[in-house]
Amino acid sequence: VQLVESGGGLVQPGGSLRLSCAASGSDSSVNSMGWYRQAPGKKRELVAVIISGGSTNLSDSVKGRFTISRDNAKNTLYLLMNSLKPEDTAVYYCNFRNVFRSETDYWGQGTQVTVSS
Repeated sequence: VQLVESGGGLVQPGGSLRLSCAASGSDSSVNSMGWYRQAPGKKRELVAVIISGGSTNLSDSVKGRFTISRDNAKNTLYLLMNSLKPEDTAVYYCNFRNVFRSETDYWGQGTQVTVSS
């Protein structure tokens, strides 16, 4: 499985962006798809995740502002980010994995999101 993110860029505080993660190939063992981010000098952190049953979980820092969704027909994962803040600035990565099998763990190359006036 190859993952390619897109949709990052420079946006002013309060603005919105929608990230996309297009997957090529398939792995039926994947049961979790998520977005992570890593800011300079900080550890990579989970932003949002959607599991195979459709349930979602978002970090407290983005609840109420970000929405994770997927389009199974297009094999694409999305992250809609509203009310962006400067502290949301980071490289955003998508991840497809099997939470029970560490060997099933795919990452995209990342897309830069910069929130600045």
